[in-house]
Amino acid sequence: MATPERTPRWDEQLQRRLARGEETALGELYDRLAPMVHGLAGRILADQAAATQLTREVFAHVWEHPEEYDPARGTLRSWLGALTHHRAVERLRARRAAEQAPGTEAEIRAVATAARMQYVVDSLPQPLRETIAVTYYDGRTYRETARLLGISEQAAKQRMRLGLELLATELADERTRQDGTGDGNGET
Repeated sequence: MATPERTPRWDEQLQRRLARGEETALGELYDRLAPMVHGLAGRILADQAAATQLTREVFAHVWEHPEEYDPARGTLRSWLGALTHHRAVERLRARRAAEQAPGTEAEIRAVATAARMQYVVDSLPQPLRETIAVTYYDGRTYRETARLLGISEQAAKQRMRLGLELLATELADERTRQDGTGDGNGET
């Protein structure tokens, strides 16, 4: 005795219709599951405009790739829920990364500026470089620096002032380059 064929579930029938390119199948799917997709996207993104856009993208994806849904793995509703969840979380992560990017950009600029300043210090003439190193980096007074370097306290102050002026000029030039203003000579 022959067994009767089982009737395909709505999900399977709809998938077949989508695979054949039936626009009415997409409309039916949208009418039935768009509120669920939009609601889930809205809860994750906390932004109704973004949820609306994501809802469109999810249904466009279903239209373009109906073969990705496997009825053997669950309902069309659960598949759309998982797809929506995945895309919403990706979008949320991208948004948060973009919000943090200015901080990251500021950190990158700070590191780049520090490296540039170290380069400038390293390129100073030896007497200025060693005076800055002993006074500033080692935290010594002008008197201690003068004694360690075998120069007068006045010479230590002059070297330090000249070295810091060169650093300040370079820092001003660096800011001008970052801001895109001025002529690169510290003038704005």
